[in-house]
Amino acid sequence: MNRRHLLLSAGALGVLFAPPFVSVALAANAAEDFVSNNIQAGFDILNDRGASPAERRDRFASFLLGLTDVKRVAVFLLGRYADGVPQADLDAYVTAYQTYVMTIYQSYFQLYAGQTLRVTSSRERAPGDFIVTTNIAGQSNAAMAIDFRVLTDQAKPVLVDVAVAGVWLALAQRDQVQAVLAQNKGDIKALIAHLDGMRKG
Repeated sequence: MNRRHLLLSAGALGVLFAPPFVSVALAANAAEDFVSNNIQAGFDILNDRGASPAERRDRFASFLLGLTDVKRVAVFLLGRYADGVPQADLDAYVTAYQTYVMTIYQSYFQLYAGQTLRVTSSRERAPGDFIVTTNIAGQSNAAMAIDFRVLTDQAKPVLVDVAVAGVWLALAQRDQVQAVLAQNKGDIKALIAHLDGMRKG
């Protein structure tokens, strides 16, 4: 997968639930547990050699959809371009984004099949806003650090961004999406076509 696909493979990996009113110490543990349990669960699906590649792909897609508030992420990426978009066009864009990002996530996480994730630390950026640092390592590869940004100050903890090699992917993805819109005078249909082309390419 090339760098452009890597940068466009972000978004939010997920939305899960936890009590909304917790102490700072408990919130940190909740953020770490969220990452450790749920991201590793995705790897477990990819590592299930008892299932066919197609079955693993379908299960992984369903797993990601269960974690992700696709519409929230998609609208965030639009930024100011979301204003005034007809509902039918917005719905078509969200559908195209969902199809695209599921394909990219499958390809992205497949790179780490056979590996394991270990949480090493977390820090609080702001109240209820945590960066959880992990190492992903396999049998023959050196461990790689990946950071997950988790919000715990809502009714449902939310994983809102991922940093690989120091690049925060959701922010990079937003820049890419808005660049496409800027080049096409805010035409949401052009963005949909771009996402479809990236997925098929």
